[in-house]
Amino acid sequence: MSNRVLVLYGSYRSDRMGIRLANFVIDRLRGRGEEVEFIDAKAIGLPMLDRMYKEYPKGAAPEALEKLAGQIRGADGFVFVTGEYNWGIQPGLKNLTDHFLEEWFWRPAAIVSYSAGRLSGARASTAWHGTLSEMGMVVISSTIGVGPIAQTLSAESEPIGEGGKALERSFPRFADDLNWWIEAAKAQRARKAPPY
Repeated sequence: MSNRVLVLYGSYRSDRMGIRLANFVIDRLRGRGEEVEFIDAKAIGLPMLDRMYKEYPKGAAPEALEKLAGQIRGADGFVFVTGEYNWGIQPGLKNLTDHFLEEWFWRPAAIVSYSAGRLSGARASTAWHGTLSEMGMVVISSTIGVGPIAQTLSAESEPIGEGGKALERSFPRFADDLNWWIEAAKAQRARKAPPY
């Protein structure tokens, strides 16, 4: 039985390089039989956070929020594909994430980071770890960092060069860890209702 995984991506740039990595992750997860849905913060276009989804009366949330809440609640796990802006988190993805809270609970999250340089978005990955944990997700220990992204993935999201080879080698372990945590969380939720 396949798992339902949301791949979330947050760049708003006009020339988005990270989309290559998002597409790579989606393709490889689907190749493993997972049911994958892409959540593109730019395409959804939520306004800067004023009111969280839970702060609207039932049935009164804007359509985009209502739809996204259902997608998040229906997921078994999440992959956050994040670039690094000035040593930090991309604002578009953070804004999308902050519109929700309870919807994220009791599911695992994985972080895949990238940058134009050699540090592969490591500082953004570290920042996301604490943020996602605070929001009720179990952040898996396996991460993927890609950089320089233009020398690792082609415009068609295919691995190139030594970086591409390293990415191909690391992805199965990453996906196995995510799957393990998804299965563990599903079993626990089936066995026992969350404490709150």
